[in-house]
Amino acid sequence: MAVALKQVFNKDKTFRPKRKFEPGTQRFELHKRAQASLNAGLDLKLAVQLPSNEDLNDWVAVHVVDFFNRINLIYGTVSEFCTSSTCPIMSGGPRYEYRWQDENKYKKPTALPAPQYMSLLMDWIETQVNNENIFPTNVGTPFPKNFLQVCKKILSRLFRVFVHVYIHHFDRISYMGAEAHVNTCYKHFYYFVTEFNLIDNKELVPLKEMTMQMCH
Repeated sequence: MAVALKQVFNKDKTFRPKRKFEPGTQRFELHKRAQASLNAGLDLKLAVQLPSNEDLNDWVAVHVVDFFNRINLIYGTVSEFCTSSTCPIMSGGPRYEYRWQDENKYKKPTALPAPQYMSLLMDWIETQVNNENIFPTNVGTPFPKNFLQVCKKILSRLFRVFVHVYIHHFDRISYMGAEAHVNTCYKHFYYFVTEFNLIDNKELVPLKEMTMQMCH
């Protein structure tokens, strides 16, 4: 029996605490504008386009944080069913396996169970978005030169969460009646990353057939 979405997507289910924008800042205003477009039912392809006279880095920063929060929440709803025994490797079906690599413990790409991979991924993204040198919150503080490259890496790794959830846990999403919500979030994400070329096409291949049906 489908559970009400409000119960499914509540703050207690969030895999990580939500990152918020400071009221009164430029990014908070952009966040509100982006949310208003979505809530008004605007075509998602149009909703992701850069508003006139706005800075691309600001627009990308707002969306990266928003997608982190949303995808975090989606994974949180299935995380109790994603265990080391059900998902011994982080994958998207038999053809796609994702290995974890970072600058600390895992210097080389390492095969890990999906829940461990997800935990490391969310920790890593949280560290990036809370780093003032990468995601400055003060108006007038410039973004670093490699800002878009950092965002590309974050978004390509967040895409892997969609791959794993859709291929291995979608029965659970459907059972909870959250299918429409997850699909809308995915479409929003897909239109955004393709609008600004933020994910390599080869990274998008695991969900290519589904995306063609859903987004074209």
